[in-house]
Amino acid sequence: MTVAQLLEALGKLPPDAVVLMESGGGLSLVSALDFVEAQGAGAPAEVILLPNMDE
Repeated sequence: MTVAQLLEALGKLPPDAVVLMESGGGLSLVSALDFVEAQGAGAPAEVILLPNMDE
């Protein structure tokens, strides 16, 4: 999924919905994201969703 695809999908949802991600058989809140620049020829830039570690 690209950022454009993610934004399109999220744009169809209620703005106050909570964002969760699967984490070891459970669910965790997404608390932040990390952006990694492309790391060489043909490698895409990456967005990494980071779970809330306080749960």
